[in-house]
Amino acid sequence: MFILVNLKAYPCDPIAVATAARDVAEASGARIGVAPQAADLARVAETGVETWAQHVSPNGHGSHTGSTLAEAVADNGAAGTLINHSENRLKLADIDGSVGAAERAGLETIVCANNPAQIGAAAALSPDAVAVEPPELIGGDVSVATADPGIVEDAVTAAEAVDPEVDVFCGAGVSTGDDVDAAGELGASGVLLASGVAKADDPAAVLEDLVSGL
Repeated sequence: MFILVNLKAYPCDPIAVATAARDVAEASGARIGVAPQAADLARVAETGVETWAQHVSPNGHGSHTGSTLAEAVADNGAAGTLINHSENRLKLADIDGSVGAAERAGLETIVCANNPAQIGAAAALSPDAVAVEPPELIGGDVSVATADPGIVEDAVTAAEAVDPEVDVFCGAGVSTGDDVDAAGELGASGVLLASGVAKADDPAAVLEDLVSGL
């Protein structure tokens, strides 16, 4: 089970969260990653935590002002990247381009989607993983695995029908160890979460709870 903490653009201390995640991962043996803002990638990677980007652009080097190059992300210590998060949606061709750019740079890829039908389309692009995140549950207190377990099961089925090698994660509302356990029971091999850790008074305590059942 992979736990990936997306810091989005929250006003948290990325180094404090990264350090807590590193320490909990080392103590528990769990795989925990942190996805900070692009400007913080190198500093977060220096803590030793598994570091992910929140996005990479589909293009390579050239006249592309404002792009986030996969090569630059990798050079700054990232191991992987999210693509097509609900808050940063892309056209299908650009998702495909971003997956390709990430793979050429040696990055792992997680393509996000809103529902099982989109999960199937995302899996067809052969990322390392797809993640189902219903937008209406993002940032809430109720996990998708509790509010709508069927969508997780259907996402797993949809991905397996297209490419059994693609892992399926779930996100939206994940904040406790029980949520992580429920996701695993439904067939997910990872979870994405954000506010539950990024906005917590004690990120380490939340992370310890998240891994408690693993």
